[in-house]
Amino acid sequence: MKIKKNDSVKIVRGKDSGKVGNVLAVVTKEAKVVVEGVNQAKRHMKSRVPGKKSEIVTITKPLSLANVMLVCPKCKQTTRVGYKLLKDDKVRVCKKCKAEF
Repeated sequence: MKIKKNDSVKIVRGKDSGKVGNVLAVVTKEAKVVVEGVNQAKRHMKSRVPGKKSEIVTITKPLSLANVMLVCPKCKQTTRVGYKLLKDDKVRVCKKCKAEF
């Protein structure tokens, strides 16, 4: 997967398009990512303990990987990701500025 945890991504499609945030988690089996502050929903949680009140909780739902685009840490532009093989390592490369990250 080309996007990893703690990467900065920009939302390309959907209700939050144009927003930028960091990736909190990657769900590889479903090809989804959880981005902080994006795609939030309200959920009503019933109290399970007597004496505690029920509440409305805001949760962050995962987005499809196709709806986000990586933001290069060097040039700060949205970019596609390429790979470069060094001696023992495989490094991700920005397609626009050719910077390694």
